[in-house]
Amino acid sequence: MAPARTPLDDLRREIDQIDDAIHDLLMRRAAVVERIGAAKGNGAAENGAQPVYLRPAREATILRRLMARHAGTFPAQVVARIWREMITAFTRMQGPFAVAVYAPEDRRGFWDVARDHFGGFVPMTAVNTPAAALRAVSEGTATVAVVPYPADDDSDPWWRFLVSADAGRPQVVARLPFGGRGNARGENRDALAIAAVPHEPTGDDRTLLSIEIGGDLSRGRLKDMLEACGLPPVSFCTWHPAGHAIGMSGGGPSVHLVEVSDFVGQADPRLAMLLERSGDIPVRVNVVGGYAVPLALG
Repeated sequence: MAPARTPLDDLRREIDQIDDAIHDLLMRRAAVVERIGAAKGNGAAENGAQPVYLRPAREATILRRLMARHAGTFPAQVVARIWREMITAFTRMQGPFAVAVYAPEDRRGFWDVARDHFGGFVPMTAVNTPAAALRAVSEGTATVAVVPYPADDDSDPWWRFLVSADAGRPQVVARLPFGGRGNARGENRDALAIAAVPHEPTGDDRTLLSIEIGGDLSRGRLKDMLEACGLPPVSFCTWHPAGHAIGMSGGGPSVHLVEVSDFVGQADPRLAMLLERSGDIPVRVNVVGGYAVPLALG
């Protein structure tokens, strides 16, 4: 005689049914992604271009929408982690995907941050310099480079390799971690993801501008000019390619990496306004990319 079914047995049976439903939906999502990949490939072929499978702005929008509707005791950070794993897996279904991570022996935390964001099964390679990670993207051996968030005291900043007007160059596309910090080892420093994909708006964004100045223009005056043009700066990093000491009072040619609290495209009229305000001082401005503001999940 079979034992009587208990209320706990009924709950476990319900869990099994829910698992089956989740699995069915994952397989259904995979089938839709395959159709999307085929459509992208066909559209790119018609235009003689390479299909773009990585869409960081779209990914951020998906997670923000889910967080806005999330309720109950299941941790929001875990929801974000599950979807990040799914997003990368589905992106890999559409085309090649690999990550080059700046992760020398004393900076393994960047590997953990990259793994949390891109998932545990994406091909990842550790490199010893940010420049090597960027080179992997430029040469096509990696889709994404993960490098440290810029620091103002870096005498040889990696971001100088992105200072270019070339529309096809790699650029900043995301800030990591996006869905809350996991159990990454080592320092608590954020990272940036670099890829050769378009910089697109999400509704809550930051933009990184490279501002090359050929004369004497202090940071304070540059900050005032940016604010007057509706480009409120969040942070500055400065590089003096001619070997000048970094300071706040100008002192020769310089390149600034300025983070702006808004989405800014290369054709944004505020950039033209900034050039007008510079007067006789030679100034060149390029968009180095940007990112969707990460989720505040605690």
